Amino acid sequence: MYLNTHTYYSFKYGTLSEEELLTTAQACGITEMALTDINSTAGSLNFVRLATKFDIRPILGIDFRNGAQQKFIGIAKSNEGFQELNRYLSKHLHEKEDFPDRAPQFDHSFVIYPFQLSFDFKLRENEFLGIRPRDIIKLPMTKWKKSISKLVILQTASFKGGDDNKIHFNMHRLLRSIDKNLLLSRLPKEEEGDPRDIMEPVGKLFEAYKDYPEIIVNTKKLLEQCAIEFKFNDPIKHQNLKVYANSENEDIQLITDLCHKGLPYRYGDNPDQKILDRLDMELEMIKSKGFVSYFLINWDILEYARSQGYYHVGRGSGANSVVAYLLRITDVDPIELDLYFERFINLFRQNPPDFDIDFSWRDRDDITRYIFERFGTKGQVSLLATYSTFQHRAIIRELGKVFGLPPHEIEKLGQADEKELDHIGQLILRYGARLTNFPSHLSIHAGGILIADKPIHYFTATSLPPKGYPVTHFDMIIAEDVGLFKFDILSQRGLGKIRDTLDVIKRNCPNDPEVDIHNFKSFKDDPNLNNKLQNADAIGCFYIESPAMRMLMKKLQVNEYLGLVAASSIIRPGVAKSGMMREYILRYRHPERRKDAHPILQDIMPDTYGVMVYQEDVIKVAHLFAKLDLGEADMLRRGMSGKYRSRNEFLKVRDKFFQNCKDMGHTFELSSDIWRQIESFAGYAFAKGHSASYAVESYQALYLKTYYPLEYMVAVINNGGGFYRTEFYVHEARMSGAEIEAPCVNHSEGLTVIYGKTIYLGFGMVKDLNHSTIDMIVTERFRNGEFFDLNDFIDRLEISLEQIKLLIRVGALRAFGSKKDILWQVHFSMGAGVSRAKNGLFKVPIKQWSLPPLHYDKREDALDEMDLLGFPLCNPFELIATDFQGVLSKNLPNHLHQKVQMMGYLVTIKNTGTSNGKRMCFGTFIDKEGAFIDTVHFPPSVAKYPFRGKGIYKLTGKVVEEFDFYSLEVDKMEKVNFVNLEDESKEMIRAVSR
Repeated sequence: MYLNTHTYYSFKYGTLSEEELLTTAQACGITEMALTDINSTAGSLNFVRLATKFDIRPILGIDFRNGAQQKFIGIAKSNEGFQELNRYLSKHLHEKEDFPDRAPQFDHSFVIYPFQLSFDFKLRENEFLGIRPRDIIKLPMTKWKKSISKLVILQTASFKGGDDNKIHFNMHRLLRSIDKNLLLSRLPKEEEGDPRDIMEPVGKLFEAYKDYPEIIVNTKKLLEQCAIEFKFNDPIKHQNLKVYANSENEDIQLITDLCHKGLPYRYGDNPDQKILDRLDMELEMIKSKGFVSYFLINWDILEYARSQGYYHVGRGSGANSVVAYLLRITDVDPIELDLYFERFINLFRQNPPDFDIDFSWRDRDDITRYIFERFGTKGQVSLLATYSTFQHRAIIRELGKVFGLPPHEIEKLGQADEKELDHIGQLILRYGARLTNFPSHLSIHAGGILIADKPIHYFTATSLPPKGYPVTHFDMIIAEDVGLFKFDILSQRGLGKIRDTLDVIKRNCPNDPEVDIHNFKSFKDDPNLNNKLQNADAIGCFYIESPAMRMLMKKLQVNEYLGLVAASSIIRPGVAKSGMMREYILRYRHPERRKDAHPILQDIMPDTYGVMVYQEDVIKVAHLFAKLDLGEADMLRRGMSGKYRSRNEFLKVRDKFFQNCKDMGHTFELSSDIWRQIESFAGYAFAKGHSASYAVESYQALYLKTYYPLEYMVAVINNGGGFYRTEFYVHEARMSGAEIEAPCVNHSEGLTVIYGKTIYLGFGMVKDLNHSTIDMIVTERFRNGEFFDLNDFIDRLEISLEQIKLLIRVGALRAFGSKKDILWQVHFSMGAGVSRAKNGLFKVPIKQWSLPPLHYDKREDALDEMDLLGFPLCNPFELIATDFQGVLSKNLPNHLHQKVQMMGYLVTIKNTGTSNGKRMCFGTFIDKEGAFIDTVHFPPSVAKYPFRGKGIYKLTGKVVEEFDFYSLEVDKMEKVNFVNLEDESKEMIRAVSR
């Protein structure tokens, strides 16, 4: 009997989850009801999915409101009605229009208007007036007493009733205040709901309408005419675009032809029969599961990308497919890696296949545009949403603002004991705890795009964020539940580096043959690349440059592709947390230790010595060790991701795992240990195909770094670096033989450029230098040639004194004289004004001033560089007063277990916690020669000698080693000050610059 109910997906209004709303409804004896969230369908499909578990027949609608003012409610008679409501809501959301007083003519939906004493238009056949219990008393005084057939029950349910009513209504008011950005005390009543908007038992509700039984009958009739149906978790009837070409048969023929066409490219002219058999098996499975169009759509997208010269990487479990390899969706050979297709698609697996396709961050927007134009002409394409939720610190901050607390008091709330707080502080913490994890608003999934067989509005309304593409109102979990599986179109800076390097090579090495970056087979067998892997010489290379990965590669002595594939997954927190990363290293380095593996696990995972490394291992162990069927094993793997951990089906699988182990005679201790290893993956371990895809990209980057180190570092710098600060990629280029030059008006561009072995840093790196100034300098130089001298530079550009001072300080005008001389000349000639570009025929020369010799110390340039670029271009060790350098990194093996002193320039810090909650750190430094120093800082050292920002540190500690990886356990750490250059000449420059 409820036609107007809200969940917390009526963002910043309702206070109940879908499950809480249904639980309350069941307790009130309700057997059918409509969910009508305010201007939102975010909770609709999950409401329908859950309703049957509560023996409630679900109906869907939308509460159309301008702010908090209700205009009318739409109730869908059918799925077609839900679609027309979604279409109508989406139009207003996209165009940011208010809703009118009168609803449009809906063909498959009912409309209910809130009760009003005066009504300006005649109700259509499908339109009704909703009357609340508290309005019944007014009915005899209105014209509607003669039109009872047009009245229905309208008891709104937004909050929880009973003992919790006051708390929930307070939560509602707080959410409304956050939404309107108002103090709670200033929230207008018209922006609030009514505390009586709760769900009442059916009997009590009918009692309110006992004098007008026809209203009850009208409401029942309306509900009886409504039905909504969606298929959930149906492995056969997915909702993605089912036909790529003109028919399913045509699609099957096309994918078969494309695969056979791709065989010579991937496997030569005479592929092994094993490959052909695998291809036939996969095609049969893909056809039976209805995923032919899914593969063809991905192929189409990548065909377009290749036509535009866009570089991509296909990763994820799709790399387990020979069909994907032949279609060039992935570059991983699943035959070589023994990747079994069933990890990607199998008869038992209910969830859809998944390709993650990475593009350069510069190319992804065009790929998205192409997908919408190619497949979205009938409204079948949409971006996928995620729910942004209130996290604890954020909601405390928001509530603090609502209660009018100053920022410093809000900051203290997150750290204070509730007992120490005043009444307001206690209220904030209590309500903050209740509102934590409430949905705040819709966001956009990182790369998910839906291409449906029906218009997207059949499933959901859409919003239109600034990107300009419609976004669903549900997330990927609900999308998968209803049979919509996403296409992941992602961006990655690593690919931008590879693509840009190829462009830089063409410009800087025009006589070199074109690099085929997809020629991976030659890369993985290249001894030069494998030697760099073994020595962890991979700064700038995707996924393998971090200190942790560098440490792991040295410990494993990785010198081959398959070893890197394993390392790419072992480094993930799941394997490390289970303790199996260390065990894997031990078994890798000491073959005799492999006998410690349980015989069953050794048989299941011989390549990884009985250690679970990949997501597939979860399926193997669950299926072969615990005898779960493949469907249950895959559900267990998915459950490890955390998304399904609370779902009943996952919990049942866990119970069956232990029961099966018991029935098979495994000890509880062994079963518990295996379960602990599985559980520790917790969504962190990679699929083997995913690791292999990462390893392919790592090799491609490593190839460029090995044979084109300077060009590659230029591309790394221009793509925003990577794990480290830009400074250390400049350092790496210098270590590789580059001559590093500060920005220069005659050579630099907005981005960093290279000429031969000389790298000129880009103007874009100069702090506070305007884009307009950069464009003006580069455009003028390209049009009319280099600048001859200072006079010529000022004559040709309209540039302010402040901007030219930045150029002088960073050294960009160094070709025209010394920095101090130029600074004086500019001040005398320009005063505090702006230079005006002059006609070439009437140049007025700048008066030359005779200046006395000015003191110059090259370290002054370093200080300017640190201010404007963020780092010095000289060796930072030249900026300290002491010559002491201590033990160098290369000599650490000579001092094992000894206490030594070292000098290190800080690169990066990793903070972590011990088991008892104390803070410890891992540090990375470089020594005077530019080699890395790795340090460990245990809690006592961190507490007594904390890091104090960028700079050079004197490190005292013990040299330790594990698996040939040397590091320093720091006992004491002191930051070394840079030299003081505050001499008279420096003071003079500063005085002039003011």
